[in-house]
Amino acid sequence: MTRFAGQLALVTGASRGIGAAIAEALAAEGAHVVLTARDVKALEAVEERIFAAGGAATIAPVDLGEGDGISRLATALAGRWAALDILVQSAAILPQLTPVTDIDQTAFSKALTTNTLATQALIGAFDPLLRRSADPRFVYLTTSVATAPRPYWGAYAASKAAGEVLVDCYAQEVRNISKVRVAIVDPGATRTAMRAKAYPGEDPNTVKLPQVVADSVVSLLGEQFASPHRLRVNQPR
Repeated sequence: MTRFAGQLALVTGASRGIGAAIAEALAAEGAHVVLTARDVKALEAVEERIFAAGGAATIAPVDLGEGDGISRLATALAGRWAALDILVQSAAILPQLTPVTDIDQTAFSKALTTNTLATQALIGAFDPLLRRSADPRFVYLTTSVATAPRPYWGAYAASKAAGEVLVDCYAQEVRNISKVRVAIVDPGATRTAMRAKAYPGEDPNTVKLPQVVADSVVSLLGEQFASPHRLRVNQPR
């Protein structure tokens, strides 16, 4: 199947987990996928899997926390491609789970930089390239604790909630003046390294694989959804 043949997709956090799964699923559907994350070797491994499956990809190692990393990435893409069809913000940092009174400011700052500030920077840098597409779509991966806070999750929840609000506001701002459509996706419990860090005693076999989330995201991207659209990916029965 080639639902996205001829389209360009950029996936952040594409070196592993949900981001990698989404990137591979988009490539399998014909998109040329730009893979970005900090870990070069992990990105190369994802790129190799895409090539082996007959897909097309380009790695672009970037630390979203760097001051000019995102702007340099946007300039590079604009110099090579005429438009960006799909942008998936999957990158996120999970700081240590701790009471609000004990939040480490340095770790909290890193989470805010990646989960919130980088999200705004991505929107600002890539909005012009998205608007050049005939069907531009932006997907933001969120978390249930952003809207249903729990004890000890304050730092992560706050950073993701702020990012989610920015994305929702952006969707409403461009809805009537551009073709950009926005989806906010809560992947739910998924078998990732971040999940294992948060729930070290959990049996990983009891939660779904990243590919389940990727399939849901790719299916949504192929639909004419209203913007902003919210989706939660449930555990398969």
